[in-house]
Amino acid sequence: MRDFGEILDLAVARKGSVEAVLEGATAPLDAQALAAIPDAQWLAAMARGIFQAGISWQVVDRKWPGIEEAFEGFDPGRVSMYEGERIDALVGDPRVIRSGPKIVAIRDNAAFLRQVAAESGSFARRVADWPVSDFAGLLGWLGRNGSRLGGTTGQYVMRHMGKDSFVLSASVVARLQAEGVIAGAAGSARSMAAIQAAFNRWQAESGRSFNEIGRVLARSIDAA
Repeated sequence: MRDFGEILDLAVARKGSVEAVLEGATAPLDAQALAAIPDAQWLAAMARGIFQAGISWQVVDRKWPGIEEAFEGFDPGRVSMYEGERIDALVGDPRVIRSGPKIVAIRDNAAFLRQVAAESGSFARRVADWPVSDFAGLLGWLGRNGSRLGGTTGQYVMRHMGKDSFVLSASVVARLQAEGVIAGAAGSARSMAAIQAAFNRWQAESGRSFNEIGRVLARSIDAA
């Protein structure tokens, strides 16, 4: 496995400068700012990620104002109570991407948020307190306890909301494979532990955020 500086040199050789390599890498929020995000915004981010899975993100973007209206602003207390006729109405609502399983998953995630808030004060507080050095553990927790939040969906939700994150896109996975961090696909407990260890090492070497490290990995390889 190369040192981070060597991988950055590969990315710069492809893109021309460090600035070009890091273009688009968002700065993560600090714990205080992250903990201040209302839980309705977390549920909205989960819903967006769930709706985007398997379809064009542009479709979701166009429909998003109507989706927010149909889900009453994604208040977890209200959405967690959706049953029967209310679910059926959403499935038939032209403002919404009409997938019954996805709509039910959003309802279930509202209940998940409420449970975490009862335990920790807010869902945001739990996420803010979770150490980035165990980001893989946070993803595993989301996958086990949330609905349809496994795979890259949970990763994109965390990135979108400002948690320092790695997103295992095809190009990032290709670089991890090239470095011998993983041999095949990401996702197993063993591969996620190896990925976490690699990101922790590269962060210690560079002082950069996981967001920046992921951008460097993605742009250091022809698959980017």
